[in-house]
Amino acid sequence: MAVSLNRLPVTECLKLCHKVVDGLCGRAPPCRADYSAPWSPEDWLQLLSSLTALFRLAVGNNSSDEEVLAGLADVGSSHATSVLSVLAARRGEIRDALLDRTISISSSTLQDFDWQLKLALSSDKISSLHSPLLSLILDVRENRALQSVAMEMDREELNTLIASLEAANKVVLQLK
Repeated sequence: MAVSLNRLPVTECLKLCHKVVDGLCGRAPPCRADYSAPWSPEDWLQLLSSLTALFRLAVGNNSSDEEVLAGLADVGSSHATSVLSVLAARRGEIRDALLDRTISISSSTLQDFDWQLKLALSSDKISSLHSPLLSLILDVRENRALQSVAMEMDREELNTLIASLEAANKVVLQLK
């Protein structure tokens, strides 16, 4: 995280930290294009992941300023001070978001799923393509009410769904 964060001017570091907290609280997360430092996609994702984890751990463990600064030892002192000031200013907001997220994750559960494979046959041209479609029905229990969510998707959309579910699983595992 140090190399990536130190690429930013201190004012942009402060802005980035506030946007990371916004993303953590369910609002718009930071966008890589909004900052002057050139990051590779991997560096950007690593930086966001590190900052998010830092804020979560600091608030979740009720860490002192000294403990947070120790975790930021490899970051420049002015950048570390910026991160610490954002944490101090928005600690309550982060705590509320972490509590809300825990409650909402536990209140919505996937009860069952069913899938079917179909071929799209709506016209002569499409029927000759034999494009497979997945029909996925998810039974989701939310606040004691069971809802069925039906989706129909092609292979590309299925791959996107699988990637999204894997990313969500990683987030859930980080919260535990």
